[in-house]
Amino acid sequence: MKIYNVTDPEFTNYGRIIEGYEEEKKQIMEALRDKTPIPEGTDYVAEEPALQSLPAADVITNSLFGGSPMQFGWCNGHNTKLNCLEYHRSSEINMGSTDFILLLAKREEIVDHKIDSSKVKAFLCPKGVMIEVYATALHYAPCQASKDSGFQVLVGLPKGTNVGKPDFKPANTEDTLLTATNKWLLAHEESSEAKGGAVVGITGVNIDIAGDLK
Repeated sequence: MKIYNVTDPEFTNYGRIIEGYEEEKKQIMEALRDKTPIPEGTDYVAEEPALQSLPAADVITNSLFGGSPMQFGWCNGHNTKLNCLEYHRSSEINMGSTDFILLLAKREEIVDHKIDSSKVKAFLCPKGVMIEVYATALHYAPCQASKDSGFQVLVGLPKGTNVGKPDFKPANTEDTLLTATNKWLLAHEESSEAKGGAVVGITGVNIDIAGDLK
């Protein structure tokens, strides 16, 4: 699978690089590196006190999200597979204390609540580069950037995202994709999420980039 860089023009369809905020980026990288683990699998924490308490969190909340309440968490570990694609009604802020790879597709490429994995593209994000992943971009857990590395990635989202699940009666098919607050998910049939009851909406192969890593 070809792995693009977030500096390549292809990335502009999915997100953007956030310029500036050098002091804030330094604070976040140090907290990720020193205060969060790199598990053997993949783990996610929606709100991490070591990140939430940083002065950088206030700066980013007031500028990048226009003062709307944000949560700062992380997704760390080891992963090379697609497994699922999700989207939010909002952008997501990512930055790694390590290099990492995102597997991305476009929400507009979903047809009848299904998407073929051939639509997915891989993007390398170097450590210390902060990106905004647009609400129109399908994404999921990051992947490691080399065979022997793990990843530590900031996940900045509107407060409450991925926490709990609204209690309501689904009125349409999209409603059945809601697996947590502000989180709509399509699973590949081979994923643990599908085995746990998530809607299978990814067709084709379950992408594994292990063979593409150095």
